Amino acid sequence: MTRTRRPPKILLTGFEPFGGDTVNPSLEVVQALDGEHVGGAAVVGLGLPCVYADAVAGLDRALEALSPVLVICLGQAAGAPGLRLERVAVNLSDTVQPDNAGAVLRDTPVVAGGPAAYFSTLPLTRMLEALRAHGHVAELSGSAGAYVCNHVFYTLQHRLVGRALPAGFIHLPLLPRQAAGRAGVPGMALESQVAAVRLAIEAAMPA
Repeated sequence: MTRTRRPPKILLTGFEPFGGDTVNPSLEVVQALDGEHVGGAAVVGLGLPCVYADAVAGLDRALEALSPVLVICLGQAAGAPGLRLERVAVNLSDTVQPDNAGAVLRDTPVVAGGPAAYFSTLPLTRMLEALRAHGHVAELSGSAGAYVCNHVFYTLQHRLVGRALPAGFIHLPLLPRQAAGRAGVPGMALESQVAAVRLAIEAAMPA
């Protein structure tokens, strides 16, 4: 009997709405791309709660269950004009904004005793060039903040130390309906965000 070989998995995560929003572009993009095949691998979309501990627990379960060949976590960044490819995750959670469970972390390490920071292991320059070549607004960013997005980003890189597995974080702009009520804040259509993330995944796939 010949067994059908299952394609390798790409783990793509996004967050539930937070901070009073009723939608989060990262979750919308994840849901749109879930099940697609990119570069010979199947995208597995995972929505994470905007809760420090629960988001980490969800990420850990997915890493163990899927053994992915690529991991890209997505988040929302109000004010970003396009995709922000994050370079660095810092070992710090520090914001006055509570998570969706009401937790406020101030001057708290993500991992006690962990390194001060980790770099993304995604091919960011190649991804940036591919995005811009196709007309997408994108930039490299040196700070993923100190909220749940950075918390997940740092945890991801910490879990994968020593493994040849490209992984990292991308912040997405608001959707037009979110930006409409915020003067001077740009928005990007969901279709454009989905296309841009799909292209970023293609560029990030290991050879």
